[in-house]
Parts: sequence; C-alpha cells; structure tokens
Amino acid sequence: MAEQQRYKIKEIFYTLQGEGAQAGRPAVFCRFTGCNLWTGLEKDRPKAICQFCDTDFWGMDGENGGKYSLEALADKVISLWPDPQVGQPYVVCTGGEPLLQLDEPLIEAFHQRGLEVAVETNGTVEAPAGIDWICMSPKAHTDIIVTSGHELKLVFPQPGAEPERYLDLDFTHFYLQPMDGPKAAENTQLTLKYCLKNPKWKLSLQTHKILAIP
Repeated sequence: MAEQQRYKIKEIFYTLQGEGAQAGRPAVFCRFTGCNLWTGLEKDRPKAICQFCDTDFWGMDGENGGKYSLEALADKVISLWPDPQVGQPYVVCTGGEPLLQLDEPLIEAFHQRGLEVAVETNGTVEAPAGIDWICMSPKAHTDIIVTSGHELKLVFPQPGAEPERYLDLDFTHFYLQPMDGPKAAENTQLTLKYCLKNPKWKLSLQTHKILAIP
C-alpha cells in the first residue's frame, strides 16, 4: 500500500537564508501551506489577525509544490541539497505556519537523511520534539505558546507586539526586523534607533529582498 500523502506543500527550493541569525546560510526552504492567523487570500486580509504578511503560502502551485508522503517529502528536500557530503544539509520549515503540519515523524525522516531542521513559527502552536533551530516571530494579539528557542525575530514596529513584551522569553538571540511596505524606509530608521538604545536587540534585514533572490 502506498504511503498516505499527508503534507501539503506550497513550494520547496534551495537558496540562501535571507534574515536573522542564519542569514547567508545555504538552505532548502520547505514552505507548508496554511496558517492560523490568515487564510492567505487577499479578500480575507482585512479581517486577519496578521495583516502585514508578505508571503504567498496559499495553495500548492509553487516550485515542487503538492501533496507529499513523509518519505517522499524528506527525499525531495535532501535531493535539492547540492552535495550531502559537503556542508551541513539544512532545511528551513516555513509557511504560513509550518507547525500546523510539521510533526516528529517528519523531523526524524529529515534527520535520517542528515538534515539539520529549522522552523520559522509564529509561536502559537506547540513545537514537536527534535527541531534543531527554532525561530519564533510573534504577532500582535496572539497567545504565545513557544516561549523558548534559539531566535526571536520580531517585525517592528508592530502595535500590540512591543519588544519589551518578549524580553523574559527564553531565546538566545533577539532580533528586530523592519516591517516592509510603504513605510519600509521609515521603519528601518525606527528599528536602527531602537536597537542602538536597547542593545539586547540586534538588527535583522531581509537580505534576500535586497539581493533579489528567492
């Protein structure tokens, strides 16, 4: 019997990590469909909990998108790494909200293929065991469940999600990332000033946008 197709994927591609503590690192991005803060449809953005999302995670029509079984998904991800014998194979599970689908069996399948596993989450869904790098990006007006990890990356400014709300959480790195959009230049200056005044926070830039890479 064929293994059940259980994971809905928007796209899978090889690139450089563009932001945060791992910026510049080669990675395979595995983007899961779906999010619990927005449907991904523009008609629903005005009533979404998170209205500034700039990522297309709706559907399964992206590069290597589709429904995957556990083994097929793990095989596809490692197949995009140039050479498993060179460097540390690294997969970033992102979305949408990847923790709606990412589970311990898939993490173990990634590990069996030599992959280091990272996740980018909004922090409102419990993280399964075994993830090697947790990046949590909190959104205003949500209940944060993921209170520890490696990297907290906050889009700034974000009314209702001020940086001081998260200082007591157990993360190694604290990053502020200027909110993109019409006020990107202004937000970048605000972020620079905040980091200089509050040196626990480091600046994260979306270098993949600056360099025009995926």
